[in-house]
Amino acid sequence: MGLGSRKVGPEAQRRHAEDQQSAERLPELVEAVGAARRELRAAQDADAGAEELNRLGVRLDAALTDAMRAAYARQRALVGPRGLDDRIYRRKRLARPEIKQATAVAEQLLTMRERHRLHGIVRVPRSPAAV
Repeated sequence: MGLGSRKVGPEAQRRHAEDQQSAERLPELVEAVGAARRELRAAQDADAGAEELNRLGVRLDAALTDAMRAAYARQRALVGPRGLDDRIYRRKRLARPEIKQATAVAEQLLTMRERHRLHGIVRVPRSPAAV
């Protein structure tokens, strides 16, 4: 038995199947991010209240988080189930151009989410406690 014929465990197979399912949803999740961003932008242009802007900002944050998780799942799915168990195999696969591109998309979504969390969610003023 050579080095290239290493068996993959059932846990790695299960996690890989989950990653593939999650990765298939990436295009629709990216579309949801665009829709949430357009809705937030329209509310900002219409001078909506702080509560509405907060609600839409949190919705965009959730959409960005879901898309980012799907993008990282796509990266793991491209690496393959063996990459979940074998770190050397994973490192070699991460150097492939299609996986580098998937990683770039995931990192871009992560950066967008973090930027939005820092600057895009309007804080709602606290209401005074009932007396």
